Amino acid sequence: MTTSTTGVPELTRGRRWIALSVLALAVLLIAVDATVLAIATPFLSEDLEPTGVQLLWIGDSYGFVIAGLLVSMGSLGDRIGRKKLLLIGASAFGLISILNAHAPTAEVMIAARALLGVAGATLMPSTLALIRNIFSDPAERTVAIGVWGAMSSAGMAIGPILGGALLEHFWWGSVFLINVPVMVVLVIAGIRLLPESKATRAGAWDLPSVLLSLVGMFGVVYAIKELFAVGPRLDILLAAVVGVAALAVYLRRQRRLENPLLDLSLFANRSFSAAVLADLLAILGLSGLVFFLSQYFQLVQGYRPLLAGLAELPSVVGAIVFGLLAGRVGRLIGVRVGITVGLIALSLPMAALIFVGPHTAYPVLGLLMLIVGSGAGLTFTLTADLILTSAPAEQAGAASGVSETAYELGGALGIALIGSVVTSVYRGFTAPAGVPAAVADAARESLGGAVHAAAGLPDGLRSALLEAARTAFTDGLRYAGLAGGLVLLLAAIVVGLAMRTTARETEPDRTTRS
Repeated sequence: MTTSTTGVPELTRGRRWIALSVLALAVLLIAVDATVLAIATPFLSEDLEPTGVQLLWIGDSYGFVIAGLLVSMGSLGDRIGRKKLLLIGASAFGLISILNAHAPTAEVMIAARALLGVAGATLMPSTLALIRNIFSDPAERTVAIGVWGAMSSAGMAIGPILGGALLEHFWWGSVFLINVPVMVVLVIAGIRLLPESKATRAGAWDLPSVLLSLVGMFGVVYAIKELFAVGPRLDILLAAVVGVAALAVYLRRQRRLENPLLDLSLFANRSFSAAVLADLLAILGLSGLVFFLSQYFQLVQGYRPLLAGLAELPSVVGAIVFGLLAGRVGRLIGVRVGITVGLIALSLPMAALIFVGPHTAYPVLGLLMLIVGSGAGLTFTLTADLILTSAPAEQAGAASGVSETAYELGGALGIALIGSVVTSVYRGFTAPAGVPAAVADAARESLGGAVHAAAGLPDGLRSALLEAARTAFTDGLRYAGLAGGLVLLLAAIVVGLAMRTTARETEPDRTTRS
């Protein structure tokens, strides 16, 4: 058996694509798990009775932990072996999923989701780094990353559909238990089919850097989320200061380490930095939209769980199709233009949410999601290819970690920022006259809480309270969509200009052949 230029045993063409199918299964499941909870939120709210802030933490603690650990875990994979880390992470992911499924309280659920994020962080960079090292031919690698990108994008949209199907027959914990058999298959297949790869001179794994990245990410994101949800407060200011300080020390430490977890010189490449920004903002838009539209379909328009999941199918189709076509699109119009077009395709449907009401017809919403999914699939694939191939093969894990950090942090921030806008608008609604103050206060915690709180009211009063709550939730979604769409449109302009004169743009064929 020969060895490729990346140091990985050269696999036959058939074995390479079989190996890719195993990696695609891993990334699909992780992406599904990021959004599958959205469809179960009303059921979980009824069982665990979380506050509005706790509900947001249940939704985004998974992504926050992953975002804080991805670069560190990618660097760990470079050191101990990417296959080994992938298999360890897959085993842990399956076991912790059982804890998530049987969480008895909101606090336990938040902690379980955070632990699941630790396991997920070992998987994400390993998949992309292995692709980088298995596929040494640029043309094949672009197609492989296209498949990976399609699975990442599609997985986020498939989550609500899978969740809906499970919730038609089982309790909300089933959306986690589905992970267990899939991870068993992944581990068995991975042992047999995946080659091992690791850096030859990576140095020791720096634990202080790992802790600094976690503290910094948590502090900054917590401050952002809480500031939007409840306004200025001393603990929010403290979290922001601690988070920024930890990240500053982390960056300073990386510059001084002989073998850093993150080589900051990668960001000197303007295309690399712009691609990371585009990755983050694209997933921010998609994740926020998917998370809150799932609740909109169920709690505002009255869809059953499975139907609510199927309602988001257009975004799956768009993500898969344009993820697979991204290489051809990049070759035809250039990487920079392709990424810019993808961001614009994400921004316009989000801004168009300002025209959505509680009774908007589904074809309008379906078209918006189709465009959003198409933009996401195009953007993710082109940016992942650009980020990964800008780094040396020795740093494939760390570069993959950067790409996945942008992806996961964007997902968590999408739920936090868009959710904070939705929540702040929603909490301002006025309950109809005659509704007891305690019931009105409970209804303002969340839309799911309003449904639960209104259950004991007389029919007329219950209907009036629910109509007010649904209108307020829709208003929050409208304003959040408009704000997010405008930010993404601005980002498309900034990213396009940042990549305009780079060498990467002058040689698009190196990463976009298919």
